Amino acid sequence: MCGHGVSLKIDKGTLLIRDGFTHWPQERREIRLFKGARDLPPRIVMLDGSGSLSFDVVSWLSEQDVPLCRLNYQGDVASVIGGAGFAMCPEKVRWQIETRADPARRLTFSCDLIRQKLETSLDTLRQVIPSKIAAPAISRIESALRKIDSGSVASIDELRLIEAVAAGAYFASWQGLKLEWRSRRRHPVPDAWLTINGRNTIAGRRSLSNRNAKHPMNAVLNYAYGMLSSQVQIELVAEGYDPRRGIMHHDRKEADAFAFVFDMIEPRRAEIDAKVLKFMLSSVFTGADFVVRSDGVCRLTPQLARRVCQVAGVGNAQSSRVITST
Repeated sequence: MCGHGVSLKIDKGTLLIRDGFTHWPQERREIRLFKGARDLPPRIVMLDGSGSLSFDVVSWLSEQDVPLCRLNYQGDVASVIGGAGFAMCPEKVRWQIETRADPARRLTFSCDLIRQKLETSLDTLRQVIPSKIAAPAISRIESALRKIDSGSVASIDELRLIEAVAAGAYFASWQGLKLEWRSRRRHPVPDAWLTINGRNTIAGRRSLSNRNAKHPMNAVLNYAYGMLSSQVQIELVAEGYDPRRGIMHHDRKEADAFAFVFDMIEPRRAEIDAKVLKFMLSSVFTGADFVVRSDGVCRLTPQLARRVCQVAGVGNAQSSRVITST
């Protein structure tokens, strides 16, 4: 559920849910849940929004063991009402813990994620990048896939090295692709913006980072990846997983370390790449589409950000499908 004016109430012994308003015009969705029904959801998720419910609703949810989980705009669980008072499914969290603790299972899970990521990367290269330019990257990624499929990968560190080499070739094939600009006299842009450059940005003169992009391509990718991350986090919470308990990625102490989200976006990154690449290579931009901060960091204007939202299209729930296949 989401939007303004969400309503939950008890009506003739049933739970009557009216979804909120998010746009106009809109036909309000209404759902009625019956006690003990086979189609009762394992949990009800409310994405931010506003509305009302009664104490009778809390009792009904507790009696039917259906928690109502409210997420804030960042995708964090803000509160849990009814049910067992726990937003996550114990069996699924136990699966995360056991898979992370078992080296063999963890490696199998991680290899499957990276295999899917590399296969989707091949699709992106073949669909978007000219064949002559993409050929070296395709060869490198196919070699990485053969290595993973051979079963000879002995550790997560070795898998990460294979992934890093393939990613280097993948992003190198993007370099030099031209971006179209108009009104450059009115809205000047740096010469570096005329083509797609490398994915990484020098940070602190010592390391490479994809954060704080200084090129429009990276800024758009970062925004699209951010939307994907939020979408996957919501999907994982809705499915009952712990978004912080990673398997391939290590659990970290930082407040924003959603390690399992990092795991589950891996197979879907290249899908975003394909959509963003097609958009960037087929559009004509102006310098006014981007905002450059005093430190040179490039950000999207609200209008362009809305367009990227439409282009990226990360609304289809796929996280649980990926988990089940592993």
